[in-house]
Amino acid sequence: MKIQIINGPNLNLLGIREPGVYGNRSFEDYFQELKVAFPEIELSYFQSNVEGELINCLHEGGFSLDGFILNAGGYTHTSVALADAISGINTPVVEVHVSNIYAREEYRHTSLTGKNCKGVLTGFGLDGYRLAIESFLKP
Repeated sequence: MKIQIINGPNLNLLGIREPGVYGNRSFEDYFQELKVAFPEIELSYFQSNVEGELINCLHEGGFSLDGFILNAGGYTHTSVALADAISGINTPVVEVHVSNIYAREEYRHTSLTGKNCKGVLTGFGLDGYRLAIESFLKP
């Protein structure tokens, strides 16, 4: 099984940015733990602050991978293009948010991308990524 995690804008700052909201661990450190916890899965990771690069990543693996885990960051609430990219591929996508988007500013309550995803996990911290991986292991 091959799953790619895609993190969008500002998620390269996990562990540094607003630790009260996002925690104090870098995603790179957490990703290493995921690889150890799921040795039977080929996990890959991509992060970009550029919307088009996220779309290109979805297109590149969208017909060959078993799953994507996408945290589109702020693009979740604004990007029709990302929503269209998700709907245009065969690979299922699980949307993940470290913080609970419904407990934050009202503009974060709307996910343009979520309706095209297999599911959405929000508010479980970095553990949301683990839960997303486990969702691909169940029939």
